[in-house]
Amino acid sequence: MRKKIEGVLTAIVTPFDSEGAFSDAALRRQVRRQLDAGNGIFCGGTNGEFFVLNEQEKVAVTATCVDEVAGRANVVAHIGEISTRETIRLGKQIEKLGVDAVSVITPYFVPLKQNELITHYTAVADALSVPVFLYNIPARTGNTLEPQTVLKLAQHPNIIGIKDSAGSYESLSSFLSAVKDTDDFSVLNGPDSLIHQGFVDGCSACISGLANVAPKEINAIWALFRAGDIEGSRQAQENVTSLRTELYKVAFSPAAVKKALDIMGHDVGESRYAVAFDPQQVSTIRQLVAGIAR
Repeated sequence: MRKKIEGVLTAIVTPFDSEGAFSDAALRRQVRRQLDAGNGIFCGGTNGEFFVLNEQEKVAVTATCVDEVAGRANVVAHIGEISTRETIRLGKQIEKLGVDAVSVITPYFVPLKQNELITHYTAVADALSVPVFLYNIPARTGNTLEPQTVLKLAQHPNIIGIKDSAGSYESLSSFLSAVKDTDDFSVLNGPDSLIHQGFVDGCSACISGLANVAPKEINAIWALFRAGDIEGSRQAQENVTSLRTELYKVAFSPAAVKKALDIMGHDVGESRYAVAFDPQQVSTIRQLVAGIAR
């Protein structure tokens, strides 16, 4: 039986110091903060700015997360690169660190057919010993995994699920429907606006970028759902949905998330795609996070 990834995993930011270098100490502080809230860790993803990290930094980020978590929660690391060869190369380094699973976005820039995506993921899963999650985020990659493609890939013994960050309920429900009769295959929800509904419909976990800002508030959606308080879980979702909507109106994530953390007193540095926040934007974010526990 495969180890099931359940609950909330925070798509944790990668902190940088004043010189723009990866800060191990700051990441450890953020990991501890998430553990205190009951959350697992998803590192090296979109909110972790994998797209501007070099290979050495990606390995260092994962090593820090695994070491700080020390078996107390799940750690999933993103390893997706633009080519199959590079993805496998990074994956072979990451799997040695003790992660519970890895996540792989579709290759990007070059439009691929579904059979080409199957070839890519099969090669990655064949090459690695660590369990693999597919990662669907078409707005960022230009390539979409179709439900029937996912169903085929679900037959691979080392592919254990999919993280869907397409951003719509239609996408999430299509994957849940496609694999409903597949044993030990998990669907992980990406959009923070669909956490509650994802759990109701059968997602085993969510990967939340907003949990960087509101770790306890996001965890409450899962904790209440698991306890059988469906209405309480729905209300907890409503409590964070407006925060997500308004925060991401100010700037893209992870820039907006990092600015929110900075305002809250967490020194995580700026995004490497830094946004020049004007005073009004800073004021807006300050108001949004005013009621959130630091």
